[in-house]
Amino acid sequence: MEKRVVITGLGAITPVGNGKENFYNALLAGQSGIGPITHFDASEYATRIAGEVKDFDVTEFGVDKKDARRMDRSSALAIGAAVMAADDAKLALDEEDLDRCGTVVGTGIGGIDSIHDVYVTLFDKGPGRVSPFAVPMMIANMVAGRVSIRLGLRGPAITDVTACASGTNSIGDAFRIIARGDADIMFAGGTEAAISPAAVAGFAAMKAMSTRNDEPTKASRPFDKDRDGFVMGEGAGIVVLEELEHAKKRGAHIYAEVVGYGTNGDAYHITAPAPGGLQARKCMELAIKDAGIDPSEINYINAHGTSTGLNDLNETKAIKELFGDHAKDIVVNSTKSMTGHLLGAAGAIEAIVMAMAIETGKVHPTINCDNPDEGLDLDYIREGARDYKVNYALSNSFGFGGHNATLLVRRYED
Repeated sequence: MEKRVVITGLGAITPVGNGKENFYNALLAGQSGIGPITHFDASEYATRIAGEVKDFDVTEFGVDKKDARRMDRSSALAIGAAVMAADDAKLALDEEDLDRCGTVVGTGIGGIDSIHDVYVTLFDKGPGRVSPFAVPMMIANMVAGRVSIRLGLRGPAITDVTACASGTNSIGDAFRIIARGDADIMFAGGTEAAISPAAVAGFAAMKAMSTRNDEPTKASRPFDKDRDGFVMGEGAGIVVLEELEHAKKRGAHIYAEVVGYGTNGDAYHITAPAPGGLQARKCMELAIKDAGIDPSEINYINAHGTSTGLNDLNETKAIKELFGDHAKDIVVNSTKSMTGHLLGAAGAIEAIVMAMAIETGKVHPTINCDNPDEGLDLDYIREGARDYKVNYALSNSFGFGGHNATLLVRRYED
């Protein structure tokens, strides 16, 4: 018999605020975290805006200054979010069986800034000047490795790399690990620090990103007819997943219960989604079947909602086809309207959004959706935050390469 899995801790480092309260209160207020890029000189780039994390220093999370210089920003953000989550869960890890505590942290790109720095050093100064820490800084799996080392987690330590689905896949995979009895506690989520010259230039070359540089707070416009692409963001989200009886035994606060997970592939195109949202619909169906519920029980969807024409249309079609007439009764929002698209961390912070929606009884708006595009006629919560009792919530993440992932959570009941 599978174990029940609950969420007992939340750690968020995002463009709109760090910590669950700052993060979610900013979303409820409709605050955008998008502004001019400061991480590098973007003056010659077509896109010069992004959602950057402010006021973050990994040394405030138990990492000494020397070690901080030897890790990529993606790992640093993951450590910060993981420590926040541990504190929020009130975990005394020194009292736990750490062989049954693990981590699955996803990332879409990994240490791209570190890769850039290595090549600059190599070409400018020669191979003898490349740091001996270069490889550990570059490799994507270090985001989970660093979290496991910092917290002493000796159970499964895994990194999912499924583009924009990475964070959701990571939480789903960690959910499976606990459900089958292989761990009691898992730190799961995603991290991304890709506001770098190579990534911004690459996405800009694809014409995928918004160039609304003079109005950064209005640039991310999911479902709006005047959108012109997504806005990149950075950050990390980590949730503490815990086997239910373990959580109850230590008197943990339970935000929500994870009850369903679906993942599949489009097998269609390296960047474009399958036409009509066919595989996206099937992915949601998998999560609902896994939860053993009727689709009519879903009353909130945190959409992938990227502010790109193909995603917004296909995801909306998938929702309407799957839920039929019930689709009009489901509230649907896009966190990316305020944070931008955190790539491999997006699904992770959006899982935190679902937990906080259940916790607070409030759902955040989709900002900048002033004039929904043709055929995009769901309840996108355009008017501002809404008081709303969430019973079953579903979150979608769809990534380049045709990676799809859906997570389903519900209000916890004993």
